[in-house]
Amino acid sequence: MAVIALVAEGHLLIEDAPGVGKTVLAKALAKCLDCRFSRIQFTPDLLPSDILGASVFLPNLGEFEFRAGPIFTNILLADEINRTTPRTQSALLEAMSEHQVSIEGETRRLAAPFLVLATQNPLEFEGTYPLPENQLDRFMMSIEVGYPSREVEREVLNTHRQGEPVDHLESMISIEDVVELQRTVREVRVDDAINDYLLDIVAATREHDELELGVSTRGALTYYRAVQGMALAEGRDFAVPDDVKRLSVPVLSHRVMCRGVMRQGRRERSQSIIRQIVNSVAVPQ
Repeated sequence: MAVIALVAEGHLLIEDAPGVGKTVLAKALAKCLDCRFSRIQFTPDLLPSDILGASVFLPNLGEFEFRAGPIFTNILLADEINRTTPRTQSALLEAMSEHQVSIEGETRRLAAPFLVLATQNPLEFEGTYPLPENQLDRFMMSIEVGYPSREVEREVLNTHRQGEPVDHLESMISIEDVVELQRTVREVRVDDAINDYLLDIVAATREHDELELGVSTRGALTYYRAVQGMALAEGRDFAVPDDVKRLSVPVLSHRVMCRGVMRQGRRERSQSIIRQIVNSVAVPQ
């Protein structure tokens, strides 16, 4: 899913309990790419200028010089994004949507590719600020890592005997190759029947009795891009209905709002409703 978000020019939100590998996943992806990587540890006292940058006065020259913040990178790890205030969270909105930032009256473009990998602790944890709906809508997918099986966890213990294996990963692909993959994704063929299938699922979220807020048009377009990305990731130049099915929960569940459900229980309920909708919509032949 992280690779699909990368090639489809989206952003990824990873939500789970602390210590299950959210940050390691982001670091591993960045290590495999020959690109710039920045990590921001989100805390309650973090300011927007700590992310975007600011102008600094140089006394010897008598002028201001702009010092770019960590957002000017290719892979940005926003660690524990919901531990900072909504004001600071909103500093990422323009960058995630338009790949640019406006600072002190000047618009500055971000380098391509640009991917935000954000980790989030469950809302039940102390000191968290829920991400607003418009911020969640900027993420192509929201996924969970989950606890590993006993066999996998045993392997984790063995591979960490000599230190952190991620630190020894080598880059496998260049920035130019990633940009070319992103161009190739846009050429993946999506048949009209599959477009209608995707839109039927989106429309069903807007009409469901238990949903107060359905999937937006931006969400539908993001869904479409993700489907193209999954097809390419599996070596195809065309999409199939199964791509739409498999991506429904990670792409749509964080974009809907359930009626009468507390934020703490919204994730599980919205995922269940999305699965119900997908099972009820006719699959194109």
